[in-house]
Amino acid sequence: MGSMTDPDKIAAHEQPVRELTDAAKRALAEAEARRQQIDADIAKRPAEKGGRGGLDPARYGDWEIKGLASDF
Repeated sequence: MGSMTDPDKIAAHEQPVRELTDAAKRALAEAEARRQQIDADIAKRPAEKGGRGGLDPARYGDWEIKGLASDF
């Protein structure tokens, strides 16, 4: 009798991990590079005085306050 963690008895909802394609890997790397560039550009800006706080709403195109996002 096998244990509950027997690798031969994998639950039906579990699927094997698939390898990413080269195109998907490139897309993820490009997106990460863009995010890092945006963050670096924002870090260079002077601190805002009297602003609303939080991330710049133009960063991702949405205002976000207390978990609620809205387009501007």
